[in-house]
Amino acid sequence: MNKTVLIIDDELDLRELLKLTLAKMDIDSTAVETVKEAKTALQEKTFDLCLTDMRLPDGNGLELVDYVQKNYPQLPIAVLTAYGNVDLAVDALKLGAFDFLSKPIELSRLRALITNALTLTPETASTESPIEGDSDGPLLLGNSPLMTHIRQQISKVARSQAPMFISGESGTGKELAARSIHRLSSRGSGPFVPVNCGAIPGNLMESEFFGHRKGSFTGAFENKQGLFQAANNGTLFLDEVADLPLDMQVKLLRAIQEKRIRPVGSETEIDVDVRLISATHKNLQEAVNQGTFRSDLFYRLNVIDINMPSLRKRPEDIQPLAEHILRALNAPNKPARLSTGALNALLNYSFAGNVRELENILERACTLCEGNRIELEDLKLNPGTSNLGKPLAVKANKSSLSERSDALIPAGSLDDHLEEIEKEILIETLEQARWNKTEAAKKLGISFRSIRYRLEKLGLNDE
Repeated sequence: MNKTVLIIDDELDLRELLKLTLAKMDIDSTAVETVKEAKTALQEKTFDLCLTDMRLPDGNGLELVDYVQKNYPQLPIAVLTAYGNVDLAVDALKLGAFDFLSKPIELSRLRALITNALTLTPETASTESPIEGDSDGPLLLGNSPLMTHIRQQISKVARSQAPMFISGESGTGKELAARSIHRLSSRGSGPFVPVNCGAIPGNLMESEFFGHRKGSFTGAFENKQGLFQAANNGTLFLDEVADLPLDMQVKLLRAIQEKRIRPVGSETEIDVDVRLISATHKNLQEAVNQGTFRSDLFYRLNVIDINMPSLRKRPEDIQPLAEHILRALNAPNKPARLSTGALNALLNYSFAGNVRELENILERACTLCEGNRIELEDLKLNPGTSNLGKPLAVKANKSSLSERSDALIPAGSLDDHLEEIEKEILIETLEQARWNKTEAAKKLGISFRSIRYRLEKLGLNDE
Protein backbone atom coordinates (compact mmCIF):
# COMPACT_ATOMS: atom_id res chain seq x y z
CA MET A 1 0.00 0.00 0.00
CA ASN A 2 1.25 3.46 -0.92
CA LYS A 3 2.15 5.97 1.77
CA THR A 4 -0.24 8.91 2.17
CA VAL A 5 0.66 12.53 2.92
CA LEU A 6 -1.64 15.31 4.13
CA ILE A 7 -0.84 18.73 2.60
CA ILE A 8 -2.12 21.88 4.32
CA ASP A 9 -1.57 25.12 2.36
CA ASP A 10 -3.81 27.92 1.12
CA GLU A 11 -1.82 28.47 -2.10
CA LEU A 12 -3.32 26.45 -4.95
CA ASP A 13 -0.12 26.45 -7.04
CA LEU A 14 1.96 25.09 -4.16
CA ARG A 15 -0.61 22.41 -3.34
CA GLU A 16 -0.53 21.24 -6.95
CA LEU A 17 3.27 21.23 -7.00
CA LEU A 18 3.40 19.16 -3.82
CA LYS A 19 0.77 16.70 -5.08
CA LEU A 20 2.63 16.27 -8.38
CA THR A 21 5.97 15.72 -6.64
CA LEU A 22 4.45 13.12 -4.33
CA ALA A 23 2.72 11.34 -7.20
CA LYS A 24 6.05 10.97 -9.01
CA MET A 25 7.37 9.33 -5.82
CA ASP A 26 4.39 6.89 -5.84
CA ILE A 27 2.96 8.55 -2.75
CA ASP A 28 -0.74 9.37 -2.39
CA SER A 29 -1.79 12.75 -1.03
CA THR A 30 -4.74 14.75 0.27
CA ALA A 31 -4.62 18.55 0.08
CA VAL A 32 -6.60 21.02 2.24
CA GLU A 33 -6.45 24.77 2.83
CA THR A 34 -7.19 25.38 6.52
CA VAL A 35 -6.45 24.13 10.04
CA LYS A 36 -10.11 23.11 10.43
CA GLU A 37 -10.05 21.03 7.23
CA ALA A 38 -6.77 19.44 8.33
CA LYS A 39 -8.22 18.34 11.67
CA THR A 40 -11.23 16.85 9.90
CA ALA A 41 -9.00 14.97 7.43
CA LEU A 42 -6.88 13.59 10.28
CA GLN A 43 -10.00 12.25 12.01
CA GLU A 44 -11.31 10.59 8.85
CA LYS A 45 -8.15 9.08 7.38
CA THR A 46 -4.76 7.68 8.38
CA PHE A 47 -1.70 9.55 7.11
CA ASP A 48 2.02 8.83 7.18
CA LEU A 49 3.18 12.47 7.03
CA CYS A 50 1.82 16.01 7.28
CA LEU A 51 3.21 18.96 5.31
CA THR A 52 1.81 22.27 6.54
CA ASP A 53 2.34 25.92 5.74
CA MET A 54 3.06 28.18 8.71
CA ARG A 55 0.47 30.83 7.82
CA LEU A 56 -3.06 29.57 7.22
CA PRO A 57 -6.38 31.44 6.89
CA ASP A 58 -7.77 30.24 10.23
CA GLY A 59 -4.59 29.70 12.25
CA ASN A 60 -0.95 28.79 11.89
CA GLY A 61 1.34 25.81 11.54
CA LEU A 62 2.38 25.97 15.20
CA GLU A 63 -1.20 25.29 16.26
CA LEU A 64 -1.37 22.32 13.92
CA VAL A 65 1.99 20.92 15.05
CA ASP A 66 0.82 21.09 18.66
CA TYR A 67 -2.50 19.42 17.74
CA VAL A 68 -0.76 16.56 15.91
CA GLN A 69 1.72 16.00 18.73
CA LYS A 70 -1.07 15.72 21.30
CA ASN A 71 -3.50 13.64 19.25
CA TYR A 72 -1.33 11.74 16.74
CA PRO A 73 2.11 11.54 18.41
CA GLN A 74 3.42 8.90 15.96
CA LEU A 75 2.65 11.07 12.90
CA PRO A 76 5.61 13.13 11.65
CA ILE A 77 4.75 16.69 10.62
CA ALA A 78 6.98 19.09 8.68
CA VAL A 79 6.41 22.82 8.19
CA LEU A 80 6.84 25.08 5.17
CA THR A 81 7.82 28.65 5.95
CA ALA A 82 8.48 31.80 3.98
CA TYR A 83 12.13 32.82 3.63
CA GLY A 84 13.18 34.91 6.63
CA ASN A 85 10.73 33.25 9.06
CA VAL A 86 13.22 30.66 10.26
CA ASP A 87 12.49 31.57 13.89
CA LEU A 88 8.92 30.31 13.47
CA ALA A 89 10.24 27.09 12.01
CA VAL A 90 12.55 26.65 15.01
CA ASP A 91 9.54 27.14 17.31
CA ALA A 92 7.76 24.40 15.36
CA LEU A 93 10.73 22.06 15.79
CA LYS A 94 10.67 22.67 19.53
CA LEU A 95 7.01 21.70 19.58
CA GLY A 96 7.88 18.41 17.87
CA ALA A 97 7.89 19.07 14.11
CA PHE A 98 9.97 16.63 12.12
CA ASP A 99 11.70 19.22 9.91
CA PHE A 100 11.07 22.41 7.94
CA LEU A 101 11.59 23.79 4.44
CA SER A 102 11.92 27.43 3.44
CA LYS A 103 10.00 28.82 0.47
CA PRO A 104 10.59 28.88 -2.46
CA ILE A 105 10.85 25.12 -2.08
CA GLU A 106 13.67 23.25 -3.74
CA LEU A 107 12.32 19.94 -4.99
CA SER A 108 15.51 18.01 -4.18
CA ARG A 109 15.24 19.04 -0.53
CA LEU A 110 11.53 18.32 -0.50
CA ARG A 111 12.08 14.79 -1.79
CA ALA A 112 14.85 14.22 0.77
CA LEU A 113 12.60 15.43 3.60
CA ILE A 114 9.74 13.20 2.51
CA THR A 115 12.02 10.17 2.18
CA ASN A 116 13.51 10.76 5.65
CA ALA A 117 10.11 11.23 7.25
CA LEU A 118 8.62 8.09 5.74
CA THR A 119 11.65 5.86 6.38
CA LEU A 120 11.11 5.61 10.14
CA THR A 121 7.66 4.15 10.70
CA PRO A 122 5.97 3.93 14.12
CA GLU A 123 6.43 0.16 13.99
CA THR A 124 10.18 0.52 13.47
CA ALA A 125 10.49 3.06 16.25
CA SER A 126 8.65 0.88 18.76
CA THR A 127 10.68 -2.27 18.17
CA GLU A 128 14.14 -0.74 18.59
CA SER A 129 15.56 0.33 21.92
CA PRO A 130 18.46 2.67 22.65
CA ILE A 131 19.33 0.44 25.61
CA GLU A 132 20.34 -2.53 23.58
CA GLY A 133 23.59 -2.40 21.68
CA ASP A 134 24.91 -3.66 18.42
CA SER A 135 28.37 -4.88 17.52
CA ASP A 136 29.82 -1.74 19.07
CA GLY A 137 28.37 -2.48 22.50
CA PRO A 138 25.35 -1.49 24.59
CA LEU A 139 24.13 2.08 24.83
CA LEU A 140 22.77 4.08 27.77
CA LEU A 141 22.52 1.40 30.45
CA GLY A 142 20.66 2.02 33.68
CA ASN A 143 17.11 1.60 34.96
CA SER A 144 16.93 4.64 37.23
CA PRO A 145 14.02 7.07 36.69
CA LEU A 146 16.48 9.60 35.26
CA MET A 147 17.84 7.23 32.61
CA THR A 148 14.36 5.92 31.83
CA HIS A 149 13.32 9.52 31.14
CA ILE A 150 16.38 10.07 28.94
CA ARG A 151 15.53 7.01 26.85
CA GLN A 152 11.94 8.18 26.50
CA GLN A 153 13.18 11.57 25.31
CA ILE A 154 15.49 9.96 22.79
CA SER A 155 12.75 7.72 21.40
CA LYS A 156 10.53 10.78 20.94
CA VAL A 157 13.02 13.11 19.30
CA ALA A 158 14.98 10.58 17.22
CA ARG A 159 12.70 10.86 14.20
CA SER A 160 13.04 14.65 14.06
CA GLN A 161 15.59 16.25 11.77
CA ALA A 162 16.02 19.20 14.13
CA PRO A 163 19.46 20.01 15.53
CA MET A 164 19.94 18.70 19.06
CA PHE A 165 22.07 19.86 21.95
CA ILE A 166 23.24 17.44 24.66
CA SER A 167 24.58 18.90 27.88
CA GLY A 168 26.11 17.23 30.91
CA GLU A 169 29.33 16.72 32.83
CA SER A 170 32.30 14.93 31.31
CA GLY A 171 31.87 11.17 31.30
CA THR A 172 28.05 11.13 31.45
CA GLY A 173 27.61 9.53 28.02
CA LYS A 174 26.80 12.44 25.72
CA GLU A 175 28.25 10.69 22.67
CA LEU A 176 26.39 7.48 23.53
CA ALA A 177 23.16 9.50 23.63
CA ALA A 178 24.00 11.01 20.24
CA ARG A 179 24.67 7.55 18.79
CA SER A 180 21.34 6.32 20.18
CA ILE A 181 19.50 9.22 18.56
CA HIS A 182 21.22 8.52 15.25
CA ARG A 183 20.59 4.78 15.43
CA LEU A 184 16.84 5.21 16.06
CA SER A 185 16.40 7.91 13.42
CA SER A 186 15.60 7.59 9.74
CA ARG A 187 19.33 8.23 9.21
CA GLY A 188 20.33 5.16 11.21
CA SER A 189 21.73 3.38 8.15
CA GLY A 190 23.78 6.46 7.22
CA PRO A 191 27.10 7.61 8.67
CA PHE A 192 27.59 8.84 12.22
CA VAL A 193 30.59 11.18 12.25
CA PRO A 194 31.84 12.35 15.67
CA VAL A 195 34.32 15.21 15.94
CA ASN A 196 35.92 16.86 18.98
CA CYS A 197 35.83 20.57 18.12
CA GLY A 198 38.52 21.36 20.68
CA ALA A 199 41.00 18.96 19.08
CA ILE A 200 41.14 20.62 15.63
CA PRO A 201 43.85 23.27 15.09
CA GLY A 202 42.29 26.64 14.30
CA ASN A 203 44.08 27.05 10.97
CA LEU A 204 42.76 23.68 9.75
CA MET A 205 39.20 23.95 11.05
CA GLU A 206 37.52 25.21 7.88
CA SER A 207 39.26 22.54 5.81
CA GLU A 208 38.29 19.81 8.27
CA PHE A 209 34.63 20.79 8.29
CA PHE A 210 34.11 21.73 4.65
CA GLY A 211 36.99 20.02 2.82
CA HIS A 212 39.41 21.63 0.37
CA ARG A 213 40.56 21.54 -3.21
CA LYS A 214 44.01 20.54 -4.36
CA GLY A 215 46.40 23.50 -4.29
CA SER A 216 44.08 25.74 -2.25
CA PHE A 217 46.81 26.25 0.36
CA THR A 218 50.31 25.05 1.17
CA GLY A 219 50.19 21.34 1.85
CA ALA A 220 46.89 20.74 0.01
CA PHE A 221 48.31 18.10 -2.33
CA GLU A 222 44.94 16.56 -3.19
CA ASN A 223 41.21 17.14 -2.84
CA LYS A 224 39.88 16.37 0.63
CA GLN A 225 36.35 15.58 1.75
CA GLY A 226 35.21 17.50 4.83
CA LEU A 227 33.24 16.29 7.83
CA PHE A 228 29.94 17.61 6.44
CA GLN A 229 30.36 15.57 3.27
CA ALA A 230 31.47 12.52 5.25
CA ALA A 231 28.26 12.78 7.32
CA ASN A 232 25.98 13.38 4.32
CA ASN A 233 22.62 11.58 4.76
CA GLY A 234 23.67 10.86 8.33
CA THR A 235 24.53 12.62 11.57
CA LEU A 236 27.42 14.96 12.42
CA PHE A 237 28.17 14.99 16.16
CA LEU A 238 29.99 18.13 17.32
CA ASP A 239 31.49 17.32 20.71
CA GLU A 240 32.80 20.19 22.85
CA VAL A 241 31.13 22.66 20.49
CA ALA A 242 31.85 25.48 22.96
CA ASP A 243 35.50 25.31 21.88
CA LEU A 244 34.73 26.52 18.34
CA PRO A 245 36.39 29.88 17.58
CA LEU A 246 34.05 32.75 16.69
CA ASP A 247 35.07 32.92 13.02
CA MET A 248 34.24 29.23 12.59
CA GLN A 249 30.94 29.72 14.39
CA VAL A 250 29.86 32.16 11.66
CA LYS A 251 30.71 29.65 8.91
CA LEU A 252 28.98 26.82 10.75
CA LEU A 253 25.85 28.92 11.18
CA ARG A 254 25.71 29.59 7.45
CA ALA A 255 26.14 25.89 6.65
CA ILE A 256 23.24 25.04 8.97
CA GLN A 257 20.97 27.71 7.51
CA GLU A 258 21.75 27.13 3.84
CA LYS A 259 22.39 23.37 4.03
CA ARG A 260 25.28 24.00 1.68
CA ILE A 261 29.04 24.12 2.10
CA ARG A 262 31.90 25.47 0.02
CA PRO A 263 35.21 23.59 0.22
CA VAL A 264 38.29 25.76 0.70
CA GLY A 265 39.56 26.84 -2.71
CA SER A 266 36.32 25.96 -4.52
CA GLU A 267 33.95 28.34 -6.27
CA THR A 268 31.08 25.86 -6.16
CA GLU A 269 28.79 25.15 -3.22
CA ILE A 270 27.76 21.60 -2.38
CA ASP A 271 24.36 20.58 -1.00
CA VAL A 272 24.59 18.54 2.21
CA ASP A 273 21.89 16.69 4.11
CA VAL A 274 23.21 16.39 7.64
CA ARG A 275 21.58 16.28 11.05
CA LEU A 276 23.62 18.11 13.66
CA ILE A 277 23.91 16.96 17.26
CA SER A 278 26.19 19.04 19.46
CA ALA A 279 27.39 18.63 23.02
CA THR A 280 29.63 20.19 25.63
CA HIS A 281 30.31 19.86 29.33
CA LYS A 282 30.48 23.67 29.58
CA ASN A 283 27.59 26.04 30.23
CA LEU A 284 26.85 27.22 26.70
CA GLN A 285 24.35 29.86 27.81
CA GLU A 286 27.06 31.33 30.03
CA ALA A 287 29.44 31.35 27.06
CA VAL A 288 26.81 33.29 25.09
CA ASN A 289 26.51 35.81 27.93
CA GLN A 290 30.30 36.20 28.01
CA GLY A 291 30.47 36.74 24.25
CA THR A 292 32.57 33.67 23.46
CA PHE A 293 29.70 31.87 21.70
CA ARG A 294 27.29 33.40 19.20
CA SER A 295 23.71 33.60 20.41
CA ASP A 296 22.28 32.99 16.92
CA LEU A 297 24.29 29.77 16.59
CA PHE A 298 23.32 28.71 20.11
CA TYR A 299 19.62 29.00 19.32
CA ARG A 300 20.04 27.08 16.06
CA LEU A 301 21.91 24.23 17.77
CA ASN A 302 19.72 24.18 20.87
CA VAL A 303 16.41 23.46 19.16
CA ILE A 304 15.92 20.28 21.18
CA ASP A 305 18.01 19.71 24.29
CA ILE A 306 18.79 16.72 26.49
CA ASN A 307 20.71 16.90 29.75
CA MET A 308 22.64 13.79 30.69
CA PRO A 309 22.50 13.23 34.48
CA SER A 310 25.65 12.71 36.50
CA LEU A 311 26.29 9.29 38.03
CA ARG A 312 25.99 10.90 41.48
CA LYS A 313 22.31 11.58 40.76
CA ARG A 314 21.57 7.97 39.81
CA PRO A 315 23.48 5.74 42.25
CA GLU A 316 21.06 2.86 41.59
CA ASP A 317 22.69 2.50 38.17
CA ILE A 318 26.20 1.98 39.56
CA GLN A 319 25.90 -1.79 40.14
CA PRO A 320 24.46 -2.71 36.69
CA LEU A 321 26.98 -0.41 35.02
CA ALA A 322 29.85 -1.95 36.97
CA GLU A 323 28.73 -5.48 36.11
CA HIS A 324 28.49 -4.60 32.42
CA ILE A 325 31.94 -2.96 32.43
CA LEU A 326 33.47 -5.99 34.11
CA ARG A 327 31.93 -8.31 31.52
CA ALA A 328 33.39 -6.14 28.77
CA LEU A 329 36.84 -6.10 30.39
CA ASN A 330 36.98 -9.86 30.97
CA ALA A 331 35.80 -12.99 29.25
CA PRO A 332 31.96 -12.90 29.24
CA ASN A 333 31.78 -16.38 30.75
CA LYS A 334 34.11 -15.56 33.64
CA PRO A 335 34.01 -11.83 34.49
CA ALA A 336 35.66 -10.40 37.56
CA ARG A 337 33.29 -9.90 40.49
CA LEU A 338 33.06 -7.21 43.13
CA SER A 339 33.27 -8.17 46.77
CA THR A 340 30.57 -6.79 49.06
CA GLY A 341 33.01 -4.24 50.46
CA ALA A 342 34.10 -3.10 47.01
CA LEU A 343 30.51 -2.77 45.80
CA ASN A 344 29.45 -0.78 48.86
CA ALA A 345 32.42 1.55 48.38
CA LEU A 346 31.41 2.19 44.77
CA LEU A 347 27.77 2.76 45.74
CA ASN A 348 28.82 5.46 48.21
CA TYR A 349 31.58 7.01 46.11
CA SER A 350 31.12 10.45 44.59
CA PHE A 351 32.14 10.04 40.94
CA ALA A 352 33.58 13.33 39.73
CA GLY A 353 34.31 11.72 36.36
CA ASN A 354 30.97 9.88 36.14
CA VAL A 355 30.76 6.65 34.10
CA ARG A 356 34.18 7.23 32.55
CA GLU A 357 35.75 7.33 36.03
CA LEU A 358 33.91 4.14 36.97
CA GLU A 359 35.35 2.46 33.87
CA ASN A 360 38.88 3.59 34.75
CA ILE A 361 38.55 2.43 38.36
CA LEU A 362 37.31 -1.02 37.33
CA GLU A 363 39.90 -1.44 34.58
CA ARG A 364 42.64 -0.67 37.10
CA ALA A 365 41.04 -3.00 39.67
CA CYS A 366 40.95 -5.85 37.14
CA THR A 367 44.68 -5.33 36.62
CA LEU A 368 45.48 -5.38 40.34
CA CYS A 369 43.13 -8.01 41.75
CA GLU A 370 44.10 -11.61 42.34
CA GLY A 371 41.97 -14.13 40.52
CA ASN A 372 38.61 -12.80 39.47
CA ARG A 373 37.49 -11.20 42.74
CA ILE A 374 37.89 -7.44 43.23
CA GLU A 375 38.40 -6.41 46.84
CA LEU A 376 38.03 -2.94 48.32
CA GLU A 377 41.77 -2.28 48.26
CA ASP A 378 41.95 -3.15 44.55
CA LEU A 379 39.76 -0.15 43.72
CA LYS A 380 42.39 2.33 44.92
CA LEU A 381 39.70 4.92 45.62
CA ASN A 382 40.92 8.29 46.79
CA PRO A 383 39.46 9.21 50.20
CA GLY A 384 36.57 11.57 49.51
CA THR A 385 32.95 12.27 50.22
CA SER A 386 30.22 9.74 49.64
CA ASN A 387 26.84 10.54 48.13
CA LEU A 388 25.49 10.47 51.66
CA GLY A 389 27.87 13.19 52.79
CA LYS A 390 29.88 10.86 55.04
CA PRO A 391 33.61 10.22 54.78
CA LEU A 392 34.31 7.20 52.63
CA ALA A 393 36.37 4.56 54.40
CA VAL A 394 39.03 3.25 52.06
CA LYS A 395 41.69 0.78 53.08
CA ALA A 396 45.09 2.46 53.06
CA ASN A 397 47.35 1.62 50.17
CA LYS A 398 50.94 1.13 51.25
CA SER A 399 52.39 1.63 47.78
CA SER A 400 54.30 4.70 46.75
CA LEU A 401 51.31 5.79 44.68
CA SER A 402 49.18 6.69 47.72
CA GLU A 403 51.97 8.11 49.85
CA ARG A 404 51.94 11.41 47.99
CA SER A 405 49.73 13.98 49.69
CA ASP A 406 46.77 15.66 48.02
CA ALA A 407 48.72 18.90 48.03
CA LEU A 408 51.34 17.35 45.75
CA ILE A 409 48.86 16.15 43.13
CA PRO A 410 49.34 18.38 40.09
CA ALA A 411 46.51 20.25 38.40
CA GLY A 412 44.81 18.42 35.59
CA SER A 413 41.79 16.33 34.70
CA LEU A 414 40.81 13.16 36.52
CA ASP A 415 41.69 11.11 33.44
CA ASP A 416 45.21 12.58 33.52
CA HIS A 417 45.67 11.52 37.16
CA LEU A 418 44.33 8.02 36.47
CA GLU A 419 46.65 7.61 33.51
CA GLU A 420 49.60 8.66 35.66
CA ILE A 421 48.68 6.06 38.27
CA GLU A 422 48.30 3.35 35.62
CA LYS A 423 51.60 4.39 34.05
CA GLU A 424 53.45 4.09 37.37
CA ILE A 425 51.95 0.65 38.06
CA LEU A 426 52.99 -0.58 34.62
CA ILE A 427 56.50 0.83 34.88
CA GLU A 428 57.00 -0.60 38.39
CA THR A 429 55.80 -4.05 37.28
CA LEU A 430 57.92 -3.98 34.12
CA GLU A 431 60.99 -3.05 36.14
CA GLN A 432 60.35 -6.01 38.44
CA ALA A 433 60.01 -8.23 35.36
CA ARG A 434 63.17 -6.68 33.83
CA TRP A 435 61.01 -5.28 31.02
CA ASN A 436 59.79 -8.68 29.96
CA LYS A 437 56.25 -7.83 28.83
CA THR A 438 55.03 -11.42 28.96
CA GLU A 439 56.21 -11.79 32.57
CA ALA A 440 54.79 -8.39 33.53
CA ALA A 441 51.42 -9.34 32.04
CA LYS A 442 51.38 -12.50 34.18
CA LYS A 443 52.18 -10.49 37.33
CA LEU A 444 49.33 -8.12 36.58
CA GLY A 445 46.92 -10.93 35.71
CA ILE A 446 46.21 -9.61 32.21
CA SER A 447 46.90 -10.86 28.71
CA PHE A 448 49.95 -9.94 26.64
CA ARG A 449 47.64 -8.18 24.19
CA SER A 450 46.15 -6.13 27.04
CA ILE A 451 49.52 -4.97 28.37
CA ARG A 452 50.67 -4.11 24.86
CA TYR A 453 47.50 -2.06 24.33
CA ARG A 454 48.00 -0.20 27.61
CA LEU A 455 51.63 0.55 26.82
CA GLU A 456 50.69 1.91 23.42
CA LYS A 457 47.85 3.97 24.90
CA LEU A 458 50.15 5.54 27.49
CA GLY A 459 53.05 6.05 25.07
CA LEU A 460 55.35 3.68 26.97
CA ASN A 461 56.39 1.37 24.16
CA ASP A 462 59.40 3.46 23.17
CA GLU A 463 60.42 3.89 26.81
